[in-house]
Amino acid sequence: MKAFRRPSTAVNALLALLIVGAGLWGWTLLRDPSESSGASASGIRTVTATQGTVTRTVSADGAVVSAATATATFGTSGTVTEIGVKVGQEVAAGALLARVDDADAKRDLALAGANLTAAKEALARAENAGTDTGIASHAVTEAELAVDEAEAAVAGTRLTAPMAATVVAVNGTLGGSSSVTGRDKAAGFVDLADLTKLQITAAFSESDATELKAGQSATIVWNALQNAETTGEVVAVDPTATGEGDVVTYGVTVSLPNPPEGAKPGQTVTVSVVTGSVENAVMVNSAAVVATGNRRSVTVLDSAGRQETRQVQVGLEGEDAYQITSGLTSGERVVVPTTSTATTDTRDGSGVPPGAASGGTGGR
Repeated sequence: MKAFRRPSTAVNALLALLIVGAGLWGWTLLRDPSESSGASASGIRTVTATQGTVTRTVSADGAVVSAATATATFGTSGTVTEIGVKVGQEVAAGALLARVDDADAKRDLALAGANLTAAKEALARAENAGTDTGIASHAVTEAELAVDEAEAAVAGTRLTAPMAATVVAVNGTLGGSSSVTGRDKAAGFVDLADLTKLQITAAFSESDATELKAGQSATIVWNALQNAETTGEVVAVDPTATGEGDVVTYGVTVSLPNPPEGAKPGQTVTVSVVTGSVENAVMVNSAAVVATGNRRSVTVLDSAGRQETRQVQVGLEGEDAYQITSGLTSGERVVVPTTSTATTDTRDGSGVPPGAASGGTGGR
């Protein structure tokens, strides 16, 4: 019975080993994986200040449009008797696009011509009789103006292309009225666009628009065309805003000198404009910079593990990296506050996320 009450030394040793092993296994499961990289032995996360280029960009959604458009509208109202073009057709300047019934216009021209002839004959009789020619002369002037108007009305029954372009819309119908009232006021009977000259229009938020100006470089990425990306340049920023209430945007036009294959008006794109860039800058992950009012500070960790809080001056602010103009030197380790969600880049040990080495993109 005593043998059952007192376990042997071997059994006790085995139980001790099992307990220690279970403890080690539990610690392995529960420990923070991040402690194995990008963090000090004490669990403090750090990033390293580096030397590089900080770039700031702002982005917005946009669309491809033609840089040269025109609307062709009849000068004379009437019933459409001919439409000689269709959407997608290329036309030369002056090409006939459509006609309306010109019978009434030609009849009015004939009448105006007859009235002019009669007015000239009346003037001649007054001159031959030596009487006052004032009234007769005025009648001739009025008749000449009527002829000019009638000739314009006849010409207005023919709709011609104001420039060489592609037909992008035909807003009337055969047998219908030449007028397009009730439609978009900006549209004509036929809308034209030069598809060889494209550009981008985008709507930027009011805060981002304040940083934009003509000449800035832009990157355009297509949403529908796979791997389609090209560069352009800001051409103009609208002086007035659109929208109302809390949503106010400014229209921005971006050039598109080398559109990718398949680019056409109406496609949606994302436009990113470089608003600032600083080379050879001391830079650090933005998550390591603490803002208190107008003051910025970082906590530097020395080789002995001591922490020192320093006030720093921040220059250009990228999304992932800030330029530090004073208070920090390249190579120093900076503590990332525990409230931050930043992670370190284990590939180079700098703690700067991919892309931050060149300044990252955008953000305020």
